[in-house]
Amino acid sequence: MAATTHTVTNQAPPLVGYDVFLSDRALAEGVERHLAPEIAAEARDELSGLGRTAGSAQAQEWGVLANENPPKLRTHDRYGNRIDEVDFHPSWHRLLGHAVGAGLTDAWGRPGGHVRRAAGFLVWTQAEAGHGCPLSMTHAAVPALRADPALAAEWEPRLTSHVYEEGLRPAGDKAGVLFGMGMTEKQGGSDVRANTTQARPLGDAGEYLLTGHKWFCSAPMCDGFLVLAQAPGGLTCFLVPRVLDDGTRNTFRIQRLKDKLGNRSNASSEVEFDETWARRVGDEGRGVRTIIEMVAATRLDCVVGSAALMRQGVTQAIHHAAYRSAFGGVLIEKPLMRNVLADLALESEAATTLALRLAAANDSGTEEERALLRLAVPAAKYWVTKRCTPVVAEALECLGGNGYVEESGLPRLLRESPLNSIWEGSGNVQALDVLRALQREPHALDAFLQEVGRARGADHRLDGAIKNLLTELADLDGIEARARRLVERMALVLQGSLLVRWAPSEVADAFCASRLGGDWGTAFGTLPHTLDLGAVVERARAQV
Repeated sequence: MAATTHTVTNQAPPLVGYDVFLSDRALAEGVERHLAPEIAAEARDELSGLGRTAGSAQAQEWGVLANENPPKLRTHDRYGNRIDEVDFHPSWHRLLGHAVGAGLTDAWGRPGGHVRRAAGFLVWTQAEAGHGCPLSMTHAAVPALRADPALAAEWEPRLTSHVYEEGLRPAGDKAGVLFGMGMTEKQGGSDVRANTTQARPLGDAGEYLLTGHKWFCSAPMCDGFLVLAQAPGGLTCFLVPRVLDDGTRNTFRIQRLKDKLGNRSNASSEVEFDETWARRVGDEGRGVRTIIEMVAATRLDCVVGSAALMRQGVTQAIHHAAYRSAFGGVLIEKPLMRNVLADLALESEAATTLALRLAAANDSGTEEERALLRLAVPAAKYWVTKRCTPVVAEALECLGGNGYVEESGLPRLLRESPLNSIWEGSGNVQALDVLRALQREPHALDAFLQEVGRARGADHRLDGAIKNLLTELADLDGIEARARRLVERMALVLQGSLLVRWAPSEVADAFCASRLGGDWGTAFGTLPHTLDLGAVVERARAQV
């Protein structure tokens, strides 16, 4: 007979069985804003269906199992044959299958595709973030492959398919494929021009054999990879399939899997090429220019992914505070806790609004929007991904000791939170990329200033921040040393402009007062007490 010493009370119920999409007002409103009316209803229904699945107990369990059972490398079979395979838990395949089926690799060929896909990626990442890596790279490979129309015609239908088929087989035998990327080498890191992998041309035009290594190659069980190697004409982009058309394995030796801080469900690996067959993508010597389209798309996914992690952390914090009582009342009603939650909610909404705006610019495809993306993507990637970790850490603290244990899910979010700031170029790389765009592409700055200028006159703090930014841009002395400061201000001004135009007044007011007006401390929960913080928190609360 079990002894009864106490009754469990004052614990928040599990946050389960809710619509991750529709409960996120900033996200749902953004989708409605950026999509044409004739497709908005269809997209809303699709995203709501995905949101209900993401908020289900089943999807949450898939995420737990995929991380508790990380991938395992099998270099050889039982007979000693080299196979270089990675085994994943079934939950990983279920997550990937549902994501591909929801169109999360299909943005380039359907109306409003980038907004719909970004919103779906933001929703589904909240169920589990690690499998987002192959989804992102598969999506991002499309514009790079378009440098070679023949390759694009062959591979694009497979990349954008809504069918997921696991297992290594010739790509032509599969209804859908996934792609990865290999740029980083031991000696170079972000300096890809220091790559040493060699590409030897074969007799047939466009075919090469690669010899060398890659220090970081994520999701090595993908069907193909875009990689950089040194051809006779210089650094060049190549397509490396895992399995050749005749069914034989391409030489793709997985040396080991990385033992990472987070992202545990995803296999990141070190690989070696030894006379590995490849097809050239684009011209010799134009490798960076060819693959940069893929990099730009994955950088935007870093913004979207960080917005997703922030949103999930904030959602969990507000949910806990709405049920947990302490010191004579429910936490969410306590002025100090309300200040913390509102501060976190502002950061989350600003990230989501900016991510969707950039996705909409991709859908537009006009020259002005492309110019805006040239500056706004690295600026957003720099700032939003850096805000992710402190937001998630503070959200965890809102749950106290309950948030520090694995069962809450917050530790997994926290371990995942630094990744997007590192992947596809860390902070300094993004800041320097902004400087290059400012120096070489003046039309990009024109597009950026036109975008933030659309909110001029609506808030004096935003107007002052724009004026100060223009002063900083006019002074090029010591520009590299203060690049981070400049890019931070650019991102904040852009976020402020978007919120002033589109968010409720209480959200825009609080953001401008704190982030642009200087009425803010150095930790979350230091917003001016005169603001309507209750309305900000209530807007961010998920309705279960």
